[in-house]
Amino acid sequence: MIGHLRQMWQSRQNMLRAGILGMNRRNIDYIGRYNQRGNYPIVDDKLRTKLLATEHGVGTPSLRFVVREQHEVRHLKARLDGMSEFVIKPAKGAGGKGILVVSGRAGDRFITPGGREMTIEDISRHVSNTLAGLHSLAGVPDVAIIEERIKLDPLFAEYSYEGIPDIRVVVFLGYPVMAMLRLSTSDSHGKANLHQGAVGVGLDIATGQCAYAVQFDKRVFRHPDTGMQLDSIEIPEWRELLILAARCQEMSGLGYLGADLVLDEEHGPQLLELNARPGLSVQIANGTGLLPRLQAIEQLQSVHSSPAERVDFAMANFAACPAQTITSGADYSCQQQKSSPLS
Repeated sequence: MIGHLRQMWQSRQNMLRAGILGMNRRNIDYIGRYNQRGNYPIVDDKLRTKLLATEHGVGTPSLRFVVREQHEVRHLKARLDGMSEFVIKPAKGAGGKGILVVSGRAGDRFITPGGREMTIEDISRHVSNTLAGLHSLAGVPDVAIIEERIKLDPLFAEYSYEGIPDIRVVVFLGYPVMAMLRLSTSDSHGKANLHQGAVGVGLDIATGQCAYAVQFDKRVFRHPDTGMQLDSIEIPEWRELLILAARCQEMSGLGYLGADLVLDEEHGPQLLELNARPGLSVQIANGTGLLPRLQAIEQLQSVHSSPAERVDFAMANFAACPAQTITSGADYSCQQQKSSPLS
């Protein structure tokens, strides 16, 4: 018993030294303090987020149409006529639930990226279930968003299994403080969800290069399905992508948020959705803690006025340390030095 308590205490001390942000502190000191409840509906409803992004000139996949009522489902066949690629999303879904991607057609059948064939009846049933709230938070009635399908940047063709890789950027008071690339795998069934087995690739804020990578909380060096070396990843248009993420703070009014972005082959960085309660696994993917970076922003005497200035500050101050593991309780002094608001 004493040995178990000592181990727990040492683990806590290691996490404190590593600057790890825990759930309780995140909820109280950052989400509770910097996110006003009145702004939550903006990000909890993907349709509202998309319309607001369009209004603010933030790139996002084009909206094709919206299905709001069950009687509209009977018109789906006509509305999808001529559309060979599209995505159906529940406006109030979470964790990737209810997202259906169609990547092609064969006659009157719709083809998913995994090669599954679906009839219009299958599509209609999926939309009907979405309206009924099958995929929404708390099962509340929902609407179905039909939008343009992202065209995968060829850079990522060998780094993901079936699904589209996305980039989660944690933004605090308009500063991008940490980011990771999420790569789908066969374990995650083509979903970019770390809890289901996707690979999380920590990205150096300064360069957009791979700084660390994990799957199931264990460090990895290659994609488990494609065998591609992960340390060769470098995100193109990195500064522009961070500026887009930084602009999401002004757009949403949220002080602490997660911006989920993708790189489209034709349109460049695009916003998929925002999250007012971003998870903490980005720290595991980066092998380092969020706290020193968040505290550096809080200690600033004045906030930089433009998204570009805030991005330049983050790129200059939050460069990745040499690879370290959270569980080792390594000395994170280099992170703290780089996070200094005086640098």
